Amino acid sequence: MAHSILIADPLAGARDHEPVVFSIKAELSEPLWWARDDAGSRVLCQRLEGDAVAGETRFVACLSFTGSCRLTLEEPCDAATEKPAGIAVLGGREADCFARLDTGAFDLELCSGTAQGLGSSKWGIRHFKALADGFELLPSGNNAIGGFYGPFFTPENGLINPPEHTTVRIEVIERGPVLHHYRMHGVVPDGLLEELKGKRFAIDWKFTYRTPWFQRRYEVDPFQTVINGRSVTDKITVGDEFEGGKGELVFDRFAAFGGTRYRAGDPYAGELVDMVADTVANSANQSRKFEEFRAHLSDIESAHWDLYWRLFCAWEGVLGEAELRERLAKVRAAAHVKADLGDRPWILTDGSVDVSAVPHETIFPGPADKTVEYHTASGRAMIWWTSKPSGAFQIVQRRQSGWVNWGSNGENECPELPVGVDIKTAYGPFADRWEQIALQLETPPVVEV
Repeated sequence: MAHSILIADPLAGARDHEPVVFSIKAELSEPLWWARDDAGSRVLCQRLEGDAVAGETRFVACLSFTGSCRLTLEEPCDAATEKPAGIAVLGGREADCFARLDTGAFDLELCSGTAQGLGSSKWGIRHFKALADGFELLPSGNNAIGGFYGPFFTPENGLINPPEHTTVRIEVIERGPVLHHYRMHGVVPDGLLEELKGKRFAIDWKFTYRTPWFQRRYEVDPFQTVINGRSVTDKITVGDEFEGGKGELVFDRFAAFGGTRYRAGDPYAGELVDMVADTVANSANQSRKFEEFRAHLSDIESAHWDLYWRLFCAWEGVLGEAELRERLAKVRAAAHVKADLGDRPWILTDGSVDVSAVPHETIFPGPADKTVEYHTASGRAMIWWTSKPSGAFQIVQRRQSGWVNWGSNGENECPELPVGVDIKTAYGPFADRWEQIALQLETPPVVEV
């Protein structure tokens, strides 16, 4: 018996290899099936292994269509003889590579981390480029897409950096030509706050064949703490990083759907820098590790930014806990006051923001669920949709180093994205139509079997 599946788009416009999940009332054992679309073309359908329901079989297929499309599930696919096109696994470049994928849209490398406390130690996506233009957003492997930080990477908790300070175990949920679904499992190292110790996390990643976006979801053990003087319950900072090299920005504008409301500058970063200088000059600490940091920080202007926060990181153990707590308390107090001074007004614009032109090359936009960073000359754009709005963002486009960041936190590292939110992230030449792409991420097609 053939099964018919109707897919209808609530929005106008074309869908590009949109992943569609459907369930039929039959138990089918074959992992791959062929369906036929309206035009008579064959469409590969991958059976989903997870969340099985007795008497049913779930499939995923990727479809390009406008308006609506009807699929008819017809027959099993013998992958060994037919060799259908799909996601390919490539050789990794990093020692901790778990999977390097050619999705047909992206070449990306998912890593498990090395827990050595360096940028190159991070779990997450450590290399990423679109196959259409071959432009690499993370050429060095020293940054990553997909890390999460707050409430752990905060002055309150002693700047514990989960992507750099722990490794993850990666579980394969689905792996076939249409869909790869991985789940990371990890435990955040303990910092200064008792209520944040021993917290476990899991992150789901889904990549589908030739789809110009991917999706993820973060789950963390329940917590409640105080960050930036505010009660924080089950909210996290997700951080996506990109790098263009000194003087080059892979993205040079930011915008939020419906208009961008933001404050410019980052007083906390300035206070951290000032405390680094004071610590290097005046600390009585005589440990070997502190002397190593002091030597690296002798020329503060040219020192790597990581050294600033690592000096005050509980995981690093550069300073004794008493001194660490005292100095970070001073940073917090001064940064909290400066963040609310009247000389940092809220600005509202209908257009995009040239982030590198503002103080500290940093802005803190207000709540949004659809945002973009794009490159004006090339038109390449990274677009984010979150199933619930983040209460704030930190956007950095630092031309001197070429480092670009999208973070779901407000000022003073205060996390603002609810745990358990779905995130869809699109990438491609979308700068001139990013709002349309964002709406498509938000509004999936309606499926009727």
